[in-house]
Amino acid sequence: MVPRDLILENEKVLLRPMTRQDFPLLQEITLPASMWTYFTHDLSIPEDFEAWAKPHFAEERLQFVVLDKEKNRVAGATAFGSFSPRDSRLEIGWTWLGKSFHGSGINREMKGLMLDYCFDTLDLERVEIKTDVLNQSARKALIKLGAKEEGILRSHTQMILGRRRDTIYYSFLKGEWPRENR
Repeated sequence: MVPRDLILENEKVLLRPMTRQDFPLLQEITLPASMWTYFTHDLSIPEDFEAWAKPHFAEERLQFVVLDKEKNRVAGATAFGSFSPRDSRLEIGWTWLGKSFHGSGINREMKGLMLDYCFDTLDLERVEIKTDVLNQSARKALIKLGAKEEGILRSHTQMILGRRRDTIYYSFLKGEWPRENR
């Protein structure tokens, strides 16, 4: 099981469990609303933000606040969820960064920390990541990180504005997590 007080960090980013006190800083970077095209909630809407955060407080997932250590600012959020101890796997997801942090390398840094923890500390066999099949930038970033594309689940997830998302799955298996990324 992943400890609820887990902190992951390197010289560039710090990931720590989200608290309600983080909401104002996170909500400051949820604009513009167009950021949420490929997300299941429009986090620029306070009610949607609350609904997105609820599983963390119900201990269904561990949602991290992502801090950019170089700028000393909240950059966004990411999470561990769907943990299956019997199957030795979990999912990394529910990830977003404020617009000014897109393309900054923070996503690669935080995913690297999380994958290292999953394989080196938790000794997992598998880590899953999924995204909207239309989200080409996320897909390219996952491939660049070394994820393997697995397949598409059609009409898998309800999106904002009524669209049904086709979800594409990616994974890392123990031994496949590239050593050069560590």
